Amino acid sequence: MLVHVTMLVSESVCTIIRQNPHLSHTVDLFNKLVSPSEWLGIDTARGSSCSLCPGLALDRLGNHATTCKRGGDVVTRHNHLRNVIVEFCHRAHLGVRVESGSGITPDLSRTRPADVLVLTWERGKHAALDITVTSPLIPSILTAASLSEGAAAEEAEVRKHRANDPKCSELGWVCIPLAVETYGNWGRETQSTFSRLASHLAIITSSHKSKVLTELYSRLNFTLVRAVARALLARCAPSLGLQDIV
Repeated sequence: MLVHVTMLVSESVCTIIRQNPHLSHTVDLFNKLVSPSEWLGIDTARGSSCSLCPGLALDRLGNHATTCKRGGDVVTRHNHLRNVIVEFCHRAHLGVRVESGSGITPDLSRTRPADVLVLTWERGKHAALDITVTSPLIPSILTAASLSEGAAAEEAEVRKHRANDPKCSELGWVCIPLAVETYGNWGRETQSTFSRLASHLAIITSSHKSKVLTELYSRLNFTLVRAVARALLARCAPSLGLQDIV
């Protein structure tokens, strides 16, 4: 599974670098840390502790580094992925609102089911796109993820539906989770949504849908790779001798 995902992500990175030569410095970061180390299961921690969580030993597969809530990496990764989706919606001439849903129901609930609210997406209803990045190395999903590719992403989609469906139903919105694993697997519902978005953009730009879809995944996977690499570097750079890249 990891080899397959690594090939897909590596292809995405190479595509982006060819299109944006000014980002070539990221290839060095990717080659030194993310490939083959984290993506192929090679120890990135080397017995070190998380630089942001004193006393907490880093696991060899990078699970803590990619899920650690300290340092702002989780929020930054989420926002960068969100911004790519917003950009593609704008290019497809779809109306969008960012971070919607908080405080607009009668009970003034502060929950916010839409990272990206796409207007009139399905049968006149707005779509609440909720982005989540999950790790297949979390103990509760590890066994299922080892047996079925994308199991962690699909479990995250179910979890988001459970959390957001009631409020979306109250608002008359369609809840659409966008779930991706730290290794780059996207959930089935997410893939279906991206396929529809690519169709919209292909019509607007008179392009082949496959080309648009490849560009979308390339941008998203490249964004994910950079975020994962930076999270790893921020926590274990001293043990890898890569302080100058952070």
